[in-house]
Amino acid sequence: MRTRLLWTAWKKCGPFHFQLLFNNGFATLGPVDIRSSGQFPPSVKNTLVIFITELQKSARALLVSLAALTAALFFLSGDLLVSLQDHLGEQLYFFSVAGPFLAHVKLAFFGALYLLMPLLTYVLWKALGKPFGVSGRRLTFFVTATCLLFYGGTIFCYLVTLPFGIKFLLGFQSENLKAVISIGRFVNFVTIFILAFGVIFELPVFMIFTAQVGLISRAAFERNRRFAVLGIAILAAVLTPTPDAVNMALMGVPLYGLYEAGILMIKLFVREKHGEEGS
Repeated sequence: MRTRLLWTAWKKCGPFHFQLLFNNGFATLGPVDIRSSGQFPPSVKNTLVIFITELQKSARALLVSLAALTAALFFLSGDLLVSLQDHLGEQLYFFSVAGPFLAHVKLAFFGALYLLMPLLTYVLWKALGKPFGVSGRRLTFFVTATCLLFYGGTIFCYLVTLPFGIKFLLGFQSENLKAVISIGRFVNFVTIFILAFGVIFELPVFMIFTAQVGLISRAAFERNRRFAVLGIAILAAVLTPTPDAVNMALMGVPLYGLYEAGILMIKLFVREKHGEEGS
C-alpha cells in the first residue's frame, strides 16, 4: 500500500513524495525530494530518452554518409561480387530483370556499412554511455574494442566459416542434383552471415559494459549459463541465413566461447560495484 501511495505521489507531484513524519507524538506529512534521497534508482524512461536524444543528434549525418558511400561503392560492387563469388566456385543466375541491379545495390550498401562501422560504433557508444557517465578513456576503449571485434568477426567469417559452410552445403550436389544459385539469394546469404558474425563478436564488450555500470554482475552471467546457451541457440537460428544445424553451430559455438571470454575479462579487468551480485 505504501509503495502504491508513493508512486501516485510521484506521478502527481513530480520528483517528490510525501512521507509521514513523527515529532513529539504528532504525525505530520512532509514532502521529500527523491532525486536527492537516493531511494529510487535512475528512471529507465529517462535513460532511454537520453539515449534516443543523443542518437538523433547524429542520425542525419549518418544517413547522409551512408547514402553517399553506398552510391560511391555501387561502381565497385562488381569487384566485390567477384571477390565473394570466389568462395562459391559456382555460376550465379538471376530470375528477374532487376535481380542483378538489386544485388549490386545490396553489396554497395553492405560495403558502406562495413566501412562506416567506426563512425556508427562511436555514435552508438556515445549515446549509450551518456546516461551512465561513460566518457573519455572508457568511451575510447569501448569504441576501439567494438571495432576490433567486429572486424575480427567478419574476417573470421570470410576466411574460415563462410568457405566451410558453403563447401558443406554444396557437398550435397550429385549428378542428378545441381545447384542453380540466384545472385540475389547468394548476396543475401553472404552479407547477412558476415555482418551477423561481426555483430556477435562484440558480445564481450557489451558484457564488460553492463558489469562496469552495475547493470549485470559477473556472478549473474556465471549463474545463468544455461539461459545463455538457450539464447545463443535461438540467436544463431535467427541470424543464420539457413536453418541447418551446421550453420547454427558455426555461429553458436564461437558465440558461447565469446560469452565465456566476456566473463573472464570481467573478472580480470572490471572492478564491479558492490551490491550488484543479485543482478
